[in-house]
Amino acid sequence: MIVGLLIALAVSISVIGVRNFGKLRFLELVMYDYYLRFHPRIKVPDPRIVMVTISDRDIRSHGWPVSDAKLAQVLEILLKNNPRVIGIDIYRDIPVPPPGNDHLRSIFSDNRKIVTVTKVGDESSPGVPPPYMVKLDDFLVGANDIPVDPKGIVRRGLLFLDDGKRNYYSFALIMAMIFLQSGPQPDPENPEFMRLGKTPFIPLEPDDGGYVGMDAGGYQFLLDFSAAWHPFPSISVSDVLLEKFQPEQIQDKIVFVGTTAESLRDFFFIPFIRSGKAGQVMPGVEIHAAIVSQMLRAALEGQQPMRFVPEICEWAWIILASLTGYLLGLYSPSFRRFAMMNFLAALVLAGITFFSFMEGLWIPLVPPVLTGLMAGVLTTMYSSYQEKKQRDLLMQIFSSHVSKKVAEAIWEDREQFLESGRPRPQKLTATVLFTDLKGFTSVSENLDPQVLMDWLNEYMEVMIKVINLNDGVVNKFIGDAVMAIFGVPILRTTEAEVTQDAINAVNCAIAMREALERLNEDWKSQSRPTIKMRVGIYTGPLVGGTLGSKQRQEYTVIGDTVNTASRLESFDKTLDPENICRILIGESTYHRLGDLFETKPLTSVSLKGKDHKVMIYQVMGRNVKDEGF
Repeated sequence: MIVGLLIALAVSISVIGVRNFGKLRFLELVMYDYYLRFHPRIKVPDPRIVMVTISDRDIRSHGWPVSDAKLAQVLEILLKNNPRVIGIDIYRDIPVPPPGNDHLRSIFSDNRKIVTVTKVGDESSPGVPPPYMVKLDDFLVGANDIPVDPKGIVRRGLLFLDDGKRNYYSFALIMAMIFLQSGPQPDPENPEFMRLGKTPFIPLEPDDGGYVGMDAGGYQFLLDFSAAWHPFPSISVSDVLLEKFQPEQIQDKIVFVGTTAESLRDFFFIPFIRSGKAGQVMPGVEIHAAIVSQMLRAALEGQQPMRFVPEICEWAWIILASLTGYLLGLYSPSFRRFAMMNFLAALVLAGITFFSFMEGLWIPLVPPVLTGLMAGVLTTMYSSYQEKKQRDLLMQIFSSHVSKKVAEAIWEDREQFLESGRPRPQKLTATVLFTDLKGFTSVSENLDPQVLMDWLNEYMEVMIKVINLNDGVVNKFIGDAVMAIFGVPILRTTEAEVTQDAINAVNCAIAMREALERLNEDWKSQSRPTIKMRVGIYTGPLVGGTLGSKQRQEYTVIGDTVNTASRLESFDKTLDPENICRILIGESTYHRLGDLFETKPLTSVSLKGKDHKVMIYQVMGRNVKDEGF
């Protein structure tokens, strides 16, 4: 448990560290893009905005750059139809040859509805001065810089930015302010945030959402692109010059003038493919229009930009997912179930983050899913290692002495069977079987050592197989003697189980007799020594457990039952000398056999080293044919 928790904590810290270096940024932004496709969006184009576009066809008709005279004519026509504000998203830092320069300059100086652009730039991109006919200090010059993420995708907008020397209002913010006739103010509840109308804009920080380690310079916020799903109403500049439009298309509207010509390449990647549009790009002027639309919805309708959970909550979220993964790894007994449970857990996390996103709260998905999976896999690996270690320990103790059935039973019951890495001592009732070979000493004196060992191993191999087939445990070898136990190491909890162990032991002894008969026939045909054996069986209470060190452990049982079984085997060695396998049992075993076996009472005696008398019975054979043996 402690190790598993440490694994979960270590994985959490590792993923948080990797995330803080920005290594998960790409995956997190991919998930943001996917969720953004389902984000609530406006149902119709924003009626407050209209585009005056310059396409490749317009350029072929009027040239590029558009002359000052033509641009002045366009602005005069638009102003005549009473727009609320006109934004010109065209760089004009270099004067265009006459005619029309003075006319255009007078239009700019006489009208406070026209907003022009400058580009502040940064280390990777040079800036662009404002149009030559206006001054940078003029309020109606806005920065049209657009923050671009890796892969060239736009997801962020700006209220303000600076170049280290001065602050700039963004182009979109100035347009929105003129339409609203008010600007951003400090939020009463959080003065460090700016409020536009009904909504505070919380600036994007370097550790927000998937933007860990990103440049958060200026006053940035996330774009929802709701307006991008429906093209803004547009009029070509050629139609404006011919006045082929209705006055209400311009009256009281926000008018953007900009290029959509593919030849000018003023396009940006956005997070999704727009309805009815080919590709995943959007003209720069439309992006500014979409930003203004979002600002107006925030100011007038209270629609907040995407919010973020505090960093400490993100950490807690990741740690919680890691603990969940640890529990799944701990309690998933198979790879298939582990995979299924992790898939379901990932779906739950995805559901939580998705519905939070729909409500305007970005909760990271990739770090918790990754953390949960890693913690689960490592926990499963550790559990498998521990399980293998326990299994190896049990098999080291029992594998060569028990049947496959008993070994599996031991493993299935390992939680109750093991304690501190070794079998737990138990009080139990079991049946002990002792065997010994008659005349082994004389046989061993007449055989070469190698031949003797081969002969004895052949005998032991056959007897061990018989014991295993009858669900016995070979406990130890004492020279040519074998000690087997029926009813260990799995604790018997009912009288029926103890009785079955006694029956199994007697059946085993008879089967050993039959096996020895076959061995003797084979040995006789090979001119090898034949042998006889004695068996003693007794049922009673025992204490079972392991003896030894961590390097070498042996499962054994101790108690009077063991001693009694050993005495029964060695009782009166002259009794029934012609029997190839003499089987003696005690009274406690006899009473559990019913009428399954043919037995005869011998005597009640005090066995060697015993004070109390034991009634001895000899097993002659089976009374009924049992197909199981």
